[in-house]
Amino acid sequence: MSKIGFIGVGNMGGPMARNLIKAGHDVTVFDLSEALLAVLEKDGATIAGSATVAVKDTDVVVTMLPAGKHVQSVYFDDVFANAQMGALMIDCSTIDVATSRKVHAEANAKGFKMVDAPVSGGVGGAEAGTLTFMVGGIADAFDQAKPLLDIMGKTIVHCGGAGNGQAAKICNNMMLGIQMASVSEAFLLAEKLGLDADKLFNVSSTASGQCWSLTTYCPVPGPVPTSPANNDYKPGFAAPLMKKDMGLAIEAADQLGVKVDAAKCAAAIYDAYVEAGGETKDFSGIINHIRDASK
Repeated sequence: MSKIGFIGVGNMGGPMARNLIKAGHDVTVFDLSEALLAVLEKDGATIAGSATVAVKDTDVVVTMLPAGKHVQSVYFDDVFANAQMGALMIDCSTIDVATSRKVHAEANAKGFKMVDAPVSGGVGGAEAGTLTFMVGGIADAFDQAKPLLDIMGKTIVHCGGAGNGQAAKICNNMMLGIQMASVSEAFLLAEKLGLDADKLFNVSSTASGQCWSLTTYCPVPGPVPTSPANNDYKPGFAAPLMKKDMGLAIEAADQLGVKVDAAKCAAAIYDAYVEAGGETKDFSGIINHIRDASK
């Protein structure tokens, strides 16, 4: 059994912490939301009044935070000065690669092992313990983290050195964002052409247009009963998160001189969708924004 400090227990972090508790680990949690902490306390977590308290005397620190500035602040201001010497750090946030590598370097300098381990799979995957973890860090740190990641996920991939988990995540989500935009446009074109959505799904799900955004997360109600389209686009992966991830990918591409025109076109649609009221909806709800813009 490990003594774990878990910082950030929102839509994703909460279920992940809960699965660690169910597996028998001693988990202390901190979040700015008292309501979220109250729920986890009922599930067996110990509640900390601050990030500093959450990580004190722990073997492992897990973080799931909104952005790079939050990750850097928490680690530099709270974690490194208060965690037990030799503790393992697992950052599951999705952030820019440069900040991730900066935090890794500081962790190593202070004698901590660290992995960046962003996730894919949405809230459903977090609850079911079937997330995909894309992990960056030295082999020893990965080996130490993997038994805990196995509790929270189904597919654990070591992507290489520090920051490579973040690199894999933003590349994957850039593909996902483009795919969902294109799938949405195709279904809307089919609608205008008089082609039934189920018929298009039956063709494309077994043909060259097949992709996850179609077969698992179809943006129209009907073909995939478990997709958010059948639940008023209640977020499994919220639109603002896709907007953020597309921005991270484009920022990295611009810094490195890589042309990502398709990504920039898709990102502009997500930006407009969020600004038009999609901030509380799933990213697949982009189909409704495109439909409205097509009238």
